[in-house]
Amino acid sequence: MYRLLKQEGRAKRGEFHTVHGVIQTPVFMNVGTAAAIKGAVSTEDLEGIKTQVELSNTYHLHVRPGDEIVKKMGGLHKFMSWDKPILTDSGGFQVFSLASLRKIKEEGVYFNSHIDGRKIFMGPEESMRIQSNLASTIAMAFDECPSSRADRGYVQASVERTTRWLARCKEEMRRLNGLEDTVNRQQMLFAINQGAVFADIRIEHAKRIAEMELDGYAVGGLAVGESHEEMYHILEETVPYLPVEKPVYLMGVGTPANILEGVERGVDFFDCVYPSRNGRHGHLYTGLGKINLFNAKYETDGRPIEEGCACPACRRYSRAYIRHLLKAKEMLGMRLCVLHNLYFYNTMMEEIRDALDHGCFTEYKKNKLAKMETLSQA
Repeated sequence: MYRLLKQEGRAKRGEFHTVHGVIQTPVFMNVGTAAAIKGAVSTEDLEGIKTQVELSNTYHLHVRPGDEIVKKMGGLHKFMSWDKPILTDSGGFQVFSLASLRKIKEEGVYFNSHIDGRKIFMGPEESMRIQSNLASTIAMAFDECPSSRADRGYVQASVERTTRWLARCKEEMRRLNGLEDTVNRQQMLFAINQGAVFADIRIEHAKRIAEMELDGYAVGGLAVGESHEEMYHILEETVPYLPVEKPVYLMGVGTPANILEGVERGVDFFDCVYPSRNGRHGHLYTGLGKINLFNAKYETDGRPIEEGCACPACRRYSRAYIRHLLKAKEMLGMRLCVLHNLYFYNTMMEEIRDALDHGCFTEYKKNKLAKMETLSQA
């Protein structure tokens, strides 16, 4: 259940009550594709860096180790020793990202595994069964994510199929949640709005899925090639047609600036691989902008990554030491950088919630964006 606590313009401050605890929104979900954050980040680490929600990937866990194995181990929460909420995506994005390995039909999608080439079929019912086996808190409906550059006719047909698939997902989840041996019988289902960069298709789809009364609504198919301006425009046009009393999730987005702009346009949930991926390559987020620890100027820099930061890396280690670890290809270097970046994102979300609580989000956003430009102007 979602409680809307406050609004500032379209920006929302809420609480989402789940069987695995209350999520304070807006929230950034930390991406652990294969039930772990890349960069040797443990579940214990996640607890220490303010993580509220962990996100895992249905397709990847189905391929390895297998969702049946995860179910035998008591579901994802027990498997990875994490007792807070978990969201699993549906495998639909792999329909987009594994374009060379799949065929889309009305019944679902035929894949070749990216690991061993074996044939896999996934449709709405299969996606729901896999996610039920994983026993995540929130499951995503199975959809097709068309390219942002696909032609209008293709996008229209794709969205209509995604709507038909959503009805099948809802029915299958209702059935699964009624079974005695289902690990999490209170699993929630989020629908996904699609429509590429066609605002009218997006709006019509938003209206149709809003009528279907899901637990939450995602905006998918953005951050896949379109400009930031196009993305913001689609959010402005689409979000008002999604129920304000339900959480809105912008999938796969994004940079700190993207998140601030998304919150302003009514988004509650975000996820992105940027903080962990950039961290593994020595690119670190700070309140003044991004720094690249591979730059020679940090070779003898005794300061923490960011002054005043309370993350595990900044509390103890210098830029010079972490740079050395990265250059030496020591796993600890990547780990410390990922921890810092995730802590930065989770702390920024905390600040956003605080600003919304105090009715000063617009001012906070303006100041945050201005400060984060400091290094690029230096």
